[in-house]
Amino acid sequence: MRLSGCVLSMLLAVSAGAVHAADVVAAARPFGQDAARAIIAQSRKVLSPNGVEELKQVEIGGIRQWISVRGNDRRNPILLYLHGGPGSVEMVESYGYQRPWEDFFTVVQWDQRGAGKTFAANTPAAMAPRMSIDGMVADAEEMIRYLMATYGKRKIFVLGHSWGSIVGEEIARRHPQWLHAYLGAGQIADMAQSEAIGYRWALGRARAEGNTQAIRELEALAPYPGPPGRLTLERIGAQRTWTMHYGGLAWGRSEFKPFDDARKLSPDYSNAELQAIDHGGLYSLGYLLPAMEQVDFGGNTRFGCPIFIFNGRHDYTTSFEVAARWFDALQAPLKRMFWFEDSAHMMMQEQPGLFLMHLVNDVRPLAVRAGDAPPGEVASKK
Repeated sequence: MRLSGCVLSMLLAVSAGAVHAADVVAAARPFGQDAARAIIAQSRKVLSPNGVEELKQVEIGGIRQWISVRGNDRRNPILLYLHGGPGSVEMVESYGYQRPWEDFFTVVQWDQRGAGKTFAANTPAAMAPRMSIDGMVADAEEMIRYLMATYGKRKIFVLGHSWGSIVGEEIARRHPQWLHAYLGAGQIADMAQSEAIGYRWALGRARAEGNTQAIRELEALAPYPGPPGRLTLERIGAQRTWTMHYGGLAWGRSEFKPFDDARKLSPDYSNAELQAIDHGGLYSLGYLLPAMEQVDFGGNTRFGCPIFIFNGRHDYTTSFEVAARWFDALQAPLKRMFWFEDSAHMMMQEQPGLFLMHLVNDVRPLAVRAGDAPPGEVASKK
């Protein structure tokens, strides 16, 4: 009789007294979603005596909003992640790349008003009063004040991704004294220009390869994005279908399914909360898309805090060209742009090592120099 490697290993362990009967029974059960979640939760558990690992609701803007706060050392600077979308929460999939960040930062993932766990925790009517750009900025202001007071920080880092970069830019412009630096990833600078560039690129790719379906669907959108008020959910959805197909969301990938599938194993979400992500995205876009399409930061070029831009060379979801032109015009105490040559819009997942390197070597030292963080092994060598 031949035994599989798994069964043989189990038998050897039992014979050595290393496995209890309950473990043998558990191993024989079908391996499911909850078991995978539990393994991931245990593998990323924060065990440092001065660490922090919290998943909690906080009262922000009159509603319950969910945050995850994780890090190995409370003395490290806080990095607040403002997710994209609107409604595209990042907490749910951040377990795949964030754990190394937690050696150097206390990372706060926040499901914003109308998004993910926060959407599931409140009624649509309760969330509606601040469902505007100014309202979301007000939530972010309240959240930052809460984080600084709760964790004893004078300043923090804010990382705004995609939609979150609209809120992040406004925080940096209005409250530079709160920030060690603002980090923009997939930075939105002029929404109409960005949409037009992505559209022309996708249509050009479709024509080059003779993709008749893509050509037909994209040409039906012309002129795109059109005058204010024309950028409906259906129209932007059609454009995004083909920019994603040609790698403008994740370079070299025609879909984002592998990353979306990883959400199903998130230790921070129940199945009901997973379902709330899509519902929250539609809810949020219904309120915020009309204002987003008019965003143009061309007149916002003076900042009182350092600015870092993380730019994917193939980003046609939010145009890397538009972000680069805006960056060139910026005036700030310090500004740097980091290019991700093998990434599109999701560089923290596409090139996680390079993203981490810039966070540690280029961003974190600002907090060290300000006396708001311990030097750390990497920073002390600079």
